[in-house]
Amino acid sequence: MIKMPIFLPDLSQCEEFPSVNNALSEPDGLICMGGDLSPKRLITAYQQGIFPWYNEDEPILWWSPTNRMVLKPNEIHISRSLVKTIEKNKPHFYLNRHFDKVIKTCAHITRKTPGRWIHDEMIDAYQNLFNLGFAFSIEVEINGQLVGGLYGVKTRRVYCGESMFSVEKNGSKLAMVALCAYLESIGITYLDCQLYNPHLKTMGAHLISRKDFTSAL
Repeated sequence: MIKMPIFLPDLSQCEEFPSVNNALSEPDGLICMGGDLSPKRLITAYQQGIFPWYNEDEPILWWSPTNRMVLKPNEIHISRSLVKTIEKNKPHFYLNRHFDKVIKTCAHITRKTPGRWIHDEMIDAYQNLFNLGFAFSIEVEINGQLVGGLYGVKTRRVYCGESMFSVEKNGSKLAMVALCAYLESIGITYLDCQLYNPHLKTMGAHLISRKDFTSAL
């Protein structure tokens, strides 16, 4: 089969994002390219249900998938084994104690999928959002050691999770538990997990349509 070339709107030639309804079906959710990762553009993107995702040797690519993996903070599933882990290890949870360390650990930790999408340009961009109060991190410590964490971007009603890590078993799950407790306390409707993830499904995450997700925003 001959593949047709893809023509994408280029944000270097226009200021506004295209409608998410114009996102491609193959590859699913790709909506435009180019532009920059300035705080203004990133905040505008997240408010419209769009996020950047690209490898360091690619142009900036912007996405809004047909279906979105989300988790309602008050519906997180905490397994019996995870409850036992919490009771045994008595983890300490922190907000924004080590944002820089969290994002850099997420960037460099070994993963099953190839490529590196949390590269220096992305790290600088999200640290800028953190400094402006639009991004925050959760850290998990056991016996004074960082064992897991995550970071993401907050809109008015949705927290958009960007990445998480574990350096000890269940580290990222513990971070999810703490995150959902915090999100529920500040009235966030959804934790946006972006793409389908079987690990997150076991914790109660599920798919909703792009229309329902942007309505929630």
